[in-house]
Amino acid sequence: MKKNLYAAAVFSLLVGGLAHADEAKPDNELSFNAAATSDYRFRGISQSRLQSAVQGGIDYLNNPTGLYVGTWLSTIKWTKDDGGSGSIEWDVYAGQRGQISADVSYDIGAVSYIYPSNSLSSVPGLVNANTTELYGQISYGPAYLKYSQSVTNLFGFVESKNSDYLDAGANFDLGNGNTLNLHAGHQQIKNASTANYSDWKIGVTRDFEVVSVALAAIGTNAEKTAYASPANGKFLGKSALVFSVSKMF
Repeated sequence: MKKNLYAAAVFSLLVGGLAHADEAKPDNELSFNAAATSDYRFRGISQSRLQSAVQGGIDYLNNPTGLYVGTWLSTIKWTKDDGGSGSIEWDVYAGQRGQISADVSYDIGAVSYIYPSNSLSSVPGLVNANTTELYGQISYGPAYLKYSQSVTNLFGFVESKNSDYLDAGANFDLGNGNTLNLHAGHQQIKNASTANYSDWKIGVTRDFEVVSVALAAIGTNAEKTAYASPANGKFLGKSALVFSVSKMF
């Protein structure tokens, strides 16, 4: 389900670029990103059974209109661990971003999280993992507030359409290529209140020009029984340090 590292890469591409609005940009931009992370966390929950993952994506942005479209993939373990199959998450998203004023920007769009051949619909108590959400974000300076709502069932939960996630955070420039990353969020799952939880992140990203390196403390208050890995019983929302290396080109 998508993801701490994805959020960092896409946020920096689609929103972080607003900080350089005064720079001349081409009408059309195509960029690529690749990354490796010690644990793929999405909304605080590990998607890779507390193990490493590799990721990458492609983004297109039309600067005059603010329209963008992109795709992103990551290795995962949770669909297979839950009794289904598959080891890939494939995200496809599109939207528009722009300026409301000199300091205030917006980002609206839709994202589909696709889990090829996940087979979770054949597992009792679960449905197909594929999920589509609509989202809207307002940013003021380094701070942002984002709301996402599912228009399908959410990540395999039965009758969970219209589940939502509220995300607030800020990315402060510390100078010398360092950025302080702060995040807090709350996931509400329709008809599955025991699976509701809040998550948080405090991290630092360092841009070395060749690559970016990030280290973050991530945790949740999720119920351990609701988010224990079926593979080994470990709590997937446990507090932990997550290290990642990414490259945009």
